[in-house]
Amino acid sequence: MRRDRARGDEEAGHPAADMAGEVARARRRIRVALGQEPGDLLIAGGRVVNVFNRRVEPADVIVADGRIAGVGHYDWQARETIPAEGLVLIPGLIDAHMHIESTLLTPAELARLIVPMGTTAIVSDSHEVANVMGVRGIDMLANASDGLPLDLFQMASSCVPAMQGEDAGAELGPAEVVELLARPRVLGLAEVMDIPAVLGAEPAVLEKVEAAIAAYAAVDGHAPALSGRELIAYAAAGIRSDHEATTAEEARARAALGMLVQVREGSSARNLDAILPLLAAGELDDLWCLSTDDVFPTDLRRHGHIDGLLRRVVAGGVDPAVAVRHASFVPARHYGLNDRGALGPAYRADIVLVEDLLDFRVRAVVKDGRLAARDGSCLDQCERPRLEPENSVRLATIDEGSFNLRLTGSSCPVIEIVPGQIVTRRSSRSVRRVDGRWAFDPERDVVLIASIERHQGSGRIGLGLVSGFGFTRDGAIGSSVAHDSHNLIVAGTNPGDMLACVRALAQHGGGFVTASGGSVRAILPLPVAGLLSIDDADTVCRQLDEVNQAARALGCPLDAPFGTLSFLALPVIPELRITTRGVFDVTEQRIVAL
Repeated sequence: MRRDRARGDEEAGHPAADMAGEVARARRRIRVALGQEPGDLLIAGGRVVNVFNRRVEPADVIVADGRIAGVGHYDWQARETIPAEGLVLIPGLIDAHMHIESTLLTPAELARLIVPMGTTAIVSDSHEVANVMGVRGIDMLANASDGLPLDLFQMASSCVPAMQGEDAGAELGPAEVVELLARPRVLGLAEVMDIPAVLGAEPAVLEKVEAAIAAYAAVDGHAPALSGRELIAYAAAGIRSDHEATTAEEARARAALGMLVQVREGSSARNLDAILPLLAAGELDDLWCLSTDDVFPTDLRRHGHIDGLLRRVVAGGVDPAVAVRHASFVPARHYGLNDRGALGPAYRADIVLVEDLLDFRVRAVVKDGRLAARDGSCLDQCERPRLEPENSVRLATIDEGSFNLRLTGSSCPVIEIVPGQIVTRRSSRSVRRVDGRWAFDPERDVVLIASIERHQGSGRIGLGLVSGFGFTRDGAIGSSVAHDSHNLIVAGTNPGDMLACVRALAQHGGGFVTASGGSVRAILPLPVAGLLSIDDADTVCRQLDEVNQAARALGCPLDAPFGTLSFLALPVIPELRITTRGVFDVTEQRIVAL
């Protein structure tokens, strides 16, 4: 493992200065541990979760220069003491796989929300912004996280665009991946999702994998529904994790091949309940951790972050010390973060004080030896400048006629939404036609869906039909978040409302929008790359609730209608998707005739 990857902070990049500074800090830690000089912080009187032996033991923790100098009961002295009687100390929690853009928040606002929940590090694949802005977007998010009490680690995006033929705003080839892997905060290669390219042994994707392996970095996977010999071949490429296991059988198969099962519980895809019995039985041993993948801020507010998943894991029968180990030490080890994920000597002083190991109610969070949050509030370290808006929505001329879908018959292929999952099914439905064109029938739960190229203004628009939105009233919902190329995606009952959504998205530089009667009913603007808000978390959550409520007023029963909508464009997850070129059959790798 590269030495600077372990630190991943502003100290990296100056080897001589690093060595002298590290030696000086190590000498001080040793003196502090021996009681020869005082530390900076003493957390006294609590119980400590030892992730090494999976025990919970009474102990004090002494900190020097942002690192733990010692754990135990000794006569340590420090400049500051935090009394911890009645509390339990656990390592800072780590989200093993997520996309910061899916939270819709700037890094500072995300930190304000989740640091008080005990999260001190996230591993983000910023391929959402990369699909819009390229490497510049990835660097933009990294720079916006400087100085926060939340470590933003990144992965080098492996599939920008997600597959050949996609209309993305940028492309990252092997050279860009090598460039990204050299950055201190980049821990490896992000989810390799172009499965046909992997199984076809295409050099372009294998060069990216081999570049990560050569850098002793992690290689993460994305293999929905893959099984048998194909799963073995996928792992044979050097891929060592997957967050797409949706069943116990899939999780068991991946662990049997040595792949880390990143158990996902996000806003649109929820897989924890299906895999939890394996965790409780210990069947996956050390080959699992927790992740959110794509999660909205409203769900973070209501259910918590990794702390909320810990509550459910422990309630499902997993020993609390084991659960904590898999929410900290296991993901840290997978990503080569050898200085965090545990409360032990020389580890970073990322320490969470909780009331107990059932509810995991966080009382205080210490980040790098400094108090960062207390009783649900992030301290002033979360205050950082906002990102600058940049309207990236570039459209050709579009009118109501752009949404006329001509059909060859009264029965046609339809994208069928699977509630609570991001996979879809292919179904054949009888639909209403007027003059050979599709027309809405509220009794049939089928609406028009469109993918509109928005990066180059090419005018490409793919049309299809989708079931599962449940619209019973005329209206439409639209978004500039459409995985992974992030063209505009709109679903609706009529051209007028769909056009109103598109015009609003173009005006605001992107966002989530609901329209009916030809007018916008609610909007959440996302002016940074069409993916991120510049507002505070309170405002974003309120706006998200408003657009969701407006969608439900149309009859939509889905918990996360805009999350579901966004994934209907991702052409690497079975079975049917909508692209700028039409309805795409992922299994057969072809455009479907309507």
